Amino acid sequence: MEDVVVLIVGAGPAGLATAACLAQRHVPYIIVERESSTASLWRHRAYDRLKLHLAKEFCELPHMAYPAGTPTYVPRDMFVEYLDSYADQFGIRPRYHTAIESAIHDRGKNQWVVLVRDMDTSVVARLATQFLVVAAGENSAASIPPIPGLSRFEGEAIHSSAYKSGRAYTGKSVLVVGAGNSGMEIAYDLATHGAHTSIVVRSPVHIMTKELIWYGMTMVQNLGLNVTTVDSLLVMAANFYFGDLSKHGIMRPKMGPLLLKSQTGRSAVIDVGTARLIKGGVIKVIMHLHSLDTKLSWNINTNSVEFHGGRQNSFDAIVFATGYKSTVNTWLKNGESMFKDDSFPKNYFPNHWRGENGLYCAGFARRGLAGIAMDAKNIANDIVAAMDKMSC
Repeated sequence: MEDVVVLIVGAGPAGLATAACLAQRHVPYIIVERESSTASLWRHRAYDRLKLHLAKEFCELPHMAYPAGTPTYVPRDMFVEYLDSYADQFGIRPRYHTAIESAIHDRGKNQWVVLVRDMDTSVVARLATQFLVVAAGENSAASIPPIPGLSRFEGEAIHSSAYKSGRAYTGKSVLVVGAGNSGMEIAYDLATHGAHTSIVVRSPVHIMTKELIWYGMTMVQNLGLNVTTVDSLLVMAANFYFGDLSKHGIMRPKMGPLLLKSQTGRSAVIDVGTARLIKGGVIKVIMHLHSLDTKLSWNINTNSVEFHGGRQNSFDAIVFATGYKSTVNTWLKNGESMFKDDSFPKNYFPNHWRGENGLYCAGFARRGLAGIAMDAKNIANDIVAAMDKMSC
């Protein structure tokens, strides 16, 4: 049994930010990570051309700005370098290859008992902690819809986390499933590398430019304008810039882009050139505004995809840009005060980050790096207040 004041699970941006905020307040902690490095999603499971979709001023972690000369929209490699420098700056040393087996709250001792397994030696250790911070993230595991027959598809079928570049798909026919930021950017990358690209659009989506989102967020945060008013301006500007995309298969949600993000966590798509290729017919849009399992089927022993209505297309590869899922409830045994059955917080932002009995979560607000920074500060402040109360 090892006694710990604060145990942080996960060494992605949320775990690093929480560790830094605790270090600033001189609170001892341990941070464990099942992978071999910090920020494994950004480091190992992101496509080559990825950049942060928001300007850098909305994407800083607490207590450390980006270096001078950093581009406004930070490329993936530079963001990973920033995270490495961040860990060095605050002396963050995660215990790597350490997986959580279970976390149970001991009411009698008022502490969390956490079993962790060294993935290299299989040795299991037991930690006792006053405060448990779940920073394993919204994106713990890739999510691909359960589609009958997919295992018999003869082409390549991968999740977007395994996609790196369109160079390997030149001249091939590729279907991208999902039209969020990853799906749209992967479709663009494929098309510009000479792949015959189609994309399945499963729901209405806002297409915006980086500049429009920057102006919108600035007007709300710095000028205090009403979100509904700003959303109306953004939609008008986007319609003027992109034209009517509905005739190309892209429908806009009824709710504005900023309000949609704040209430559902769904982000607007930041266009990297995909809209132009869709309008030019280079990228084909296949509209399916219903669940995949009932509207998309796969022919057995062929490379064909049969869509609702009997239409068939042949593809060499399919990229599922269908998001991720949280796996917290597979190991957190007493998290009912905070997490629902889908391993996401019960309470909505801004009240999602604190549970009962010293349980916290960071990085589950669906508000990107700005949300992570807020979570980390709130958690550190709350833990310090709780410790001061216990010492009185």
